[in-house]
Amino acid sequence: MIRKPEWIRVKMQGGTKTNEVNALVSDLSLNTVCSEANCPNRMECFERGTATFMLLGKNCTRNCTFCNVTREAPEPVDLMEPENVAKAIKRLGLKHAVITSVTRDDLKDQGAMQFVKVTEEIKKLTPNVSIELLIPDMRGNKDLIDLIINSEPDVLNHNVETVPELYSKVRPMAVFERSLGLLEYVKIQKPNMKTKSGIMLGLGETEDQIIRAMKRLVDVHCDMLTLGQYLQPTLKHLDVVEYITPQKFDYYKDVALSLGFKRVSSAPLVRSSYHADALDF
Repeated sequence: MIRKPEWIRVKMQGGTKTNEVNALVSDLSLNTVCSEANCPNRMECFERGTATFMLLGKNCTRNCTFCNVTREAPEPVDLMEPENVAKAIKRLGLKHAVITSVTRDDLKDQGAMQFVKVTEEIKKLTPNVSIELLIPDMRGNKDLIDLIINSEPDVLNHNVETVPELYSKVRPMAVFERSLGLLEYVKIQKPNMKTKSGIMLGLGETEDQIIRAMKRLVDVHCDMLTLGQYLQPTLKHLDVVEYITPQKFDYYKDVALSLGFKRVSSAPLVRSSYHADALDF
């Protein structure tokens, strides 16, 4: 196992605001990807009074080898969840809300209607809040993608996660071309909708592979990109092959901007929803 460098070590934080966020999430029976994915920034974000809400339970039907989200039996869909997410956003006073979900291949609609309902509830309760939906691939079903984007979120986010050459190892139930096709389809249907994607580094990808993947995203007119360091959640997950230096992340940001991305966030601890309100244009 490679020793963690100093730049990846997270300073423990916590305080009154963190306790408030945890209590709110508990009171409304909600889940956050911050906690379920063991995000290194969760204490910082909670202290800022923000969180990324995760719809449709804690258990995912996919078997990605990088992710800490559990893969037990899927939970029943909580019909009160959209309303409760909207209430949490209002109580936290968020200006930009990021909503994601586990993948639910077991559901007929893949969970699409839960995204629609939460968007409607947020707009009803806090119409001035901008909404970013970080969605699964919906198995490439265009009817389901239409349902989601017709609810008019401000940002449609879907992470390709890694370079296509590593998909069989990192995302065995996903397909790079399908994820790319989703982002392309959104721009065809909604040219003015902002799209966003993210890539983890440190899984053994090469510089050429990263740049090729970025070019493919630019080719489908993806507007925003996040680049962050993969961190091994447990010993059962994929090993970290390499810790990418902050300087290299700066280099990739410059490359990404030169390729045509409108906004890029690139640093070891960057995650898809980290300071998402700042990654706008």
